[in-house]
Amino acid sequence: MTSLTKPQIHAGQTIRTIGTLFRNEEWWRDQYYEIYSRGYELRPRYHPDWKPSWIRLGKDFFAVEDGQPSILRAAMDGTRRRDGKQVMLKKVYPDEGPHELIITQLFSSRQFSRDPRNHCVPLLDILETQNGQKLLVMPFLRPFNNPSFQTFGEFVAFFTQICEGLQFMHERNIAHRDSTANNIMFDPSEMYPQGFHPTQIDRRRDFKGRAKRYTRTQRPPRYYLIDFGLSRQYLSRRALDVPLRGGDKSAPEHRNTTRCNPFYTDIYYLGNLVRREFIKKYHGFEFMQDLVDEMTHVNPAKRPLIEDVVAKFSYTRKSLSGFKLRSPLVSKQKPSLFTIFTRAKQALLTLQYIFSRKAAVPEP
Repeated sequence: MTSLTKPQIHAGQTIRTIGTLFRNEEWWRDQYYEIYSRGYELRPRYHPDWKPSWIRLGKDFFAVEDGQPSILRAAMDGTRRRDGKQVMLKKVYPDEGPHELIITQLFSSRQFSRDPRNHCVPLLDILETQNGQKLLVMPFLRPFNNPSFQTFGEFVAFFTQICEGLQFMHERNIAHRDSTANNIMFDPSEMYPQGFHPTQIDRRRDFKGRAKRYTRTQRPPRYYLIDFGLSRQYLSRRALDVPLRGGDKSAPEHRNTTRCNPFYTDIYYLGNLVRREFIKKYHGFEFMQDLVDEMTHVNPAKRPLIEDVVAKFSYTRKSLSGFKLRSPLVSKQKPSLFTIFTRAKQALLTLQYIFSRKAAVPEP
């Protein structure tokens, strides 16, 4: 019996056949031809005439490409037909406010798009369906920390870019308000020249084997801030506003409903990301501790402005030796034997990088 014939049962009722479309996916199936006519193609799973391939192949649904669902509420992967580029299509909801569309368009305008410090995800296109739903078309990105960072130099390149991006926003009196781990990604087109599957991101697009990739040092990526649904533009950076709790709900000023400065909270989010994703996970990040402590100070007014963060980190960056920058990140959770293996492997890679003249701080 194949997976298609095994129904899910809830309270005595069949609610969905395993492997078939979830309710959030059905909307995209219904828009398939309209999206196609506008120059974009969804995966075979969302074609209105789709028939699950695992029945014909005698496999389980999770072992084949068209058995991979999208669980996102408002977004779907696709392909731009004219060049095969992977893209992300995202719904914008007018009832949740116009901010995301306005701010995304602003940073993708000719006025700002050419600034190298602009690390806001670019807008490629806007589609509007017959039922009035607007879809933002953006590059298909990858989580900032997948695959894992290998060296301190790769971290330095990442933090430099994200600080640039946040400074670019703040200079225009725009607070991101959710600049957390979920909303920082990178353009994988250099590291993954053949792409990867949108839901099983370590596999090839056709689901036949692992995706080929390069390291960040071999092919430096560009990092982006995404998702401006909570972002707001103010008259100045001295503005106060009610808290909007996004992915990181640990900011001290969000423990009550008092109006607070969202620019200070952006600084907290970035500092806390470094603390959670690097300082707590890897050995050797003592050079970031003082700055992170300042950025996450319990009193928001005592946190540095983004310009101060950039200046202090620039000084710290210059103090790091080439040996330090090329040194491997060693997990605090891995056993010592694994640590020896990691260092030996990275030593061989480092020699390759040096001979091929790869920079210790890989910047695009």
